[in-house]
Amino acid sequence: MKPYIANLVFAVLLIVMSLWGYLTSDNPSFTALIPTFAGAILLALTPSLKKENKTIAHIVVILTVLLIIALIKPLTAAFGRSDNMAIIRVLVMMGWGVVAMGVYVKSFVAARRK
Repeated sequence: MKPYIANLVFAVLLIVMSLWGYLTSDNPSFTALIPTFAGAILLALTPSLKKENKTIAHIVVILTVLLIIALIKPLTAAFGRSDNMAIIRVLVMMGWGVVAMGVYVKSFVAARRK
């Protein structure tokens, strides 16, 4: 898989999952939209990533790592509320973030070997 495709899927998942959580919540919090904004940023960076811009690639990696770490708090909160749908949504976002990181690292290793 190409890094820009992994990034595109991750960005769309962040947007869709966080909007879903926000819109279906009984008492929505504005902070639930943080992944939406981060997904929009990643989405905007996708064309540059497709052109193999190294600076953008590093920005995408850093943002992805920060997002994976930042999603730990919503995951623990969802477990505390025993909210199974929230747990699934956050795990999907985190899981794809880890997959995307694997694709990015594989791409960096391949570029380094060239």
